Amino acid sequence: MSIKGLEGLQHTLELTHTWINDLDERLEWHNKPRAYRLLKSVLHALRDWLQLNEAADLGAQLPTLLRGIYYEQWRPSGTPVRSRSKAAFLARIDEDFEQDPPANTEQAVMAVFELLSKKVTAGEIKHVRHALPDDLRTIWPEPYSAPGAC
Repeated sequence: MSIKGLEGLQHTLELTHTWINDLDERLEWHNKPRAYRLLKSVLHALRDWLQLNEAADLGAQLPTLLRGIYYEQWRPSGTPVRSRSKAAFLARIDEDFEQDPPANTEQAVMAVFELLSKKVTAGEIKHVRHALPDDLRTIWPEPYSAPGAC
């Protein structure tokens, strides 16, 4: 099979690895599969906490492979979820880590939010953050950094 024409796939795979590696370093977990699981869990929770249009706008800024993961098993008719509190968000993440919970779920989620602030445009992060409930918004660090600024 020829590699020609598959450059886009290779590029999105490399970008996805970069995101996971960056998150793993932020967390100091030294466990890339676990960092990936956290990224996926937080992206799914964010997607379900946002209004339909905002969820789609965020998804459009993700690398192609992560975008597919983001939309995996999505039921748009069920979004946004009814209970949109910080406690419910963190509980949702904890459900995905039932066997190996993070020492501090809030800090782990903050690490993902920091990563998103680094990788997604500042304008989109501002919209996403504004769309979240006040108590959840408090764990999204400010100021946001534009891509390439860090």
